[in-house]
Amino acid sequence: MAQALYRKYRSKSLDQVVGQDHITKILSRAIKQGRIAHAYLFTGPRGVGKTSVARILAYEINKFKYDETTNHLDIIEIDAASNNGVEDIRSLREKAQIAPVAAAKKIYIIDEVHMLSNSAFNALLKTLEEPPEHVVFILATTDADKLPDTIISRTQRFNFHRAQPDDIEKHLAELAKSEKIDIETDAIAMLAVRADGSFRDAVGLLDQMAGLASSSDMTITADLVEASLGLAPLQSIEDLIDCVKRSDLSRLVTTLDSLEQSGVQTSILLEQLVAAARLSAAKSDIYIALLSALLEVASSPYPQHKLLTALASCMKPRRQSTAALAVSNATVTLPNPVDELTAKAVEPKPRETMVQEIAPVQIDDAETPTTQPTTKKSVDIESIDWNELIQYTKKNYVAIYSVLNKCSYQLADGTLNIYTSSAFYKKKLDDPKYRTSLHKSLEAIGVPEIDIETIPTPAPIKDGTAAAVAAIMGGGEEVTI
Repeated sequence: MAQALYRKYRSKSLDQVVGQDHITKILSRAIKQGRIAHAYLFTGPRGVGKTSVARILAYEINKFKYDETTNHLDIIEIDAASNNGVEDIRSLREKAQIAPVAAAKKIYIIDEVHMLSNSAFNALLKTLEEPPEHVVFILATTDADKLPDTIISRTQRFNFHRAQPDDIEKHLAELAKSEKIDIETDAIAMLAVRADGSFRDAVGLLDQMAGLASSSDMTITADLVEASLGLAPLQSIEDLIDCVKRSDLSRLVTTLDSLEQSGVQTSILLEQLVAAARLSAAKSDIYIALLSALLEVASSPYPQHKLLTALASCMKPRRQSTAALAVSNATVTLPNPVDELTAKAVEPKPRETMVQEIAPVQIDDAETPTTQPTTKKSVDIESIDWNELIQYTKKNYVAIYSVLNKCSYQLADGTLNIYTSSAFYKKKLDDPKYRTSLHKSLEAIGVPEIDIETIPTPAPIKDGTAAAVAAIMGGGEEVTI
């Protein structure tokens, strides 16, 4: 049976360890100087070499040649995940009193030490405080926050770093060359990103792809990696981010639906988007907002739908009307508030007008000549029959009617400004389904395509004196009695 690559190429000495020079150099120097601590603590993410360095350190302390295929009587490994009780630690304490068989030091490597129970930690603490001269403890964990401070304070702590993509790529390229694996540079880069900072995971992925390529005698390409690991194509990731930047909701929905139909899992797609946003975080604020929104998706009971809303929430409005800008700037302090506000309040506003056209009527000798007035909307949309719109939605779109009935409106520069008085109603009218029905209702009452802006405040007060008083009082709403 072929040996797994991560075991075949596991480091055999401290100078072979990749990406942790800040630790291996200190340990090598300490061994040369004979400065051996009685307890070490290795912390850091999974797959970065904590256990490997612990084993190498144990052998180099005893000046043995490292050989992972054999077990040495004086180097004892304990998995705290399955040996986490107080009785296990009491047994360890008793055996630790016995002198080593053939080594200078008896070394205990306790992996995943954070899994020990509280009583087990208490039992271990006494031994760490006053260990036998011939004993060295090497503790390793991925979750140092779960360790009691009393344990941490009695060890020399070394923090292992996450592997950088560049270091992983270089390591994979060397392994591929040694194993004669035909793999493209883009494919190596994709495996490095997918490994998420873990050398072990990266080598495992390379091993998996090598098995696939060797069976079919093919080159490992980026497309092959995507298909084999169930990843979304990089172009799709770029398209999704581009949709957010361009506020293209329709294309965003289409792209997500396409990825779902092709079998890409939401969890994998989310990881890819987070990685892309993180790598581009320094380019624009939109990537920071995107990263913040994406981090909330994993905890949702409906991640597939949450992903859509998270991406959509980062889109910027296409444009902002002058009326909306005026509302947002209404709190600017003026030198003479009463005079200025009164002047603005009485400023002439466009009046609603109705254009009448006289339609000629055929005249018979027996009939008196008459004319029939015909009304229609002016081409530049100078007026809208708001009551007619309300009644139409009441009969045809009850959901919209329940919102519009509480709103007011104004026409400005060919734009229909709807004042919703609250952010809640604005959100309703901004919903694509509501907005489509609203346009259909306007078209039904004779209003052609028109820009619509929703503003989450009451409509400006028309009466000049009332407007000035409202400004002094901190705001107000016009009410018809």
